[in-house]
Amino acid sequence: MAAHRSPFFVLCVTTFAFMVCFVVWMMFGVVGIALREELALSSAEFGLLTATPVLTGALLRLPLGMWTDRYGGRIVMTALLVACAIPVYLVSYATALWQFLLIGLFLGVVGASFAVGTPYVARLFPPDKRGFAMGFFGAGTIGAAVNLFVTPALQSALGWRAVPKIYAIALLATAIVFWFGSVKDPGVKKSTLSLSNQLSIIRDPRVWRYCQYYSICFGGFTALSLWIPQYMMAEFGYSIVLASALAAGFSLPGAVLRAVGGSLADRYGAHKITWWGLWVAWVCLFILSYPDTTFVINTINGPRSFHIHIAAPVFTVLLFILGSVFAFGMASTFKYVADDFPNQMGIVTGIVGLAGGVGGFLLPVMFGAALEISGIRSSSFMLLYGIVWVSLILLYQSNVRRVRMDGQLNNG
Repeated sequence: MAAHRSPFFVLCVTTFAFMVCFVVWMMFGVVGIALREELALSSAEFGLLTATPVLTGALLRLPLGMWTDRYGGRIVMTALLVACAIPVYLVSYATALWQFLLIGLFLGVVGASFAVGTPYVARLFPPDKRGFAMGFFGAGTIGAAVNLFVTPALQSALGWRAVPKIYAIALLATAIVFWFGSVKDPGVKKSTLSLSNQLSIIRDPRVWRYCQYYSICFGGFTALSLWIPQYMMAEFGYSIVLASALAAGFSLPGAVLRAVGGSLADRYGAHKITWWGLWVAWVCLFILSYPDTTFVINTINGPRSFHIHIAAPVFTVLLFILGSVFAFGMASTFKYVADDFPNQMGIVTGIVGLAGGVGGFLLPVMFGAALEISGIRSSSFMLLYGIVWVSLILLYQSNVRRVRMDGQLNNG
């Protein structure tokens, strides 16, 4: 009977499993705030704590993508959900920073679920619907927003040590739901190629371009989802519950709109969505980068002081827009992959996803270091602003000079 389930039903079940994984993956973004006080962590140590799970989630995307091509998304996803419940449960018993970092490395495997689900759901749909399917599945990153609502509530009611135990049980329950709600992967194939032959795809310059796009869209989304709650607490004096709720103004659209971004990429092409999305992100980050500033100008009538500060409502609106265009960029990147590598989606998804995950790992650490060095809280947005600017230059050099704004190739 499972074989007769509609592709859309399987897509919904797989997206739910990915959402639960993402909640767990982002857990330290909220729990880490309590740990920061309990362990007296510096900004750099806090960034390392929140980013550690992202590292293994990134590094394991490549092998899990390859295993998905070989063994199928149903088997690999179920095994991942069950195996990850153990380190998640053990977080409750850690007492020192090195213990949290070590367990966080194993916990982070849940983040690699993206490289399993993306090729799995794509193979269930025809080529002209794969952008939508992958975008819909990618909307499972709504788990970042769910984390910002659910984790603070659980933490306030039961204490932070209860949260990992509850999430471990949730992973096991999700494994059962996924197994009985999914179907055999139609794209499973027993490859006879050696590992070196499979990895030869890395030499294709298109793969590197897609890694670049995804490292800023997904990496920036992941890093800011982890960083914004404590940022808003420090900048606006909010409680953890209110800061997390407002931070969802970034995470929620960044997840929900991936399906919209995938559909737009199906209709208008991946290039248009990626190019214009990065331009909008660049403008938002320019405004967000401006620090709280007071300065004095000597006029003909004497000195006059001015104060520039981004109010919380404006800050939240800008985050909403930024999260939306990052969502479009994440979806359009994998539309590129589906169009150019339909028979190697598992391994290419793993490579591109690895690049995005590495970005998500490095950026929080860099945010913490930039804050300690500069003393400017908005330095995190300054850093992202510079990275997006470089990405736009590279995108122009590799694509725009060859492609008109209507998406057609230049002949000259």
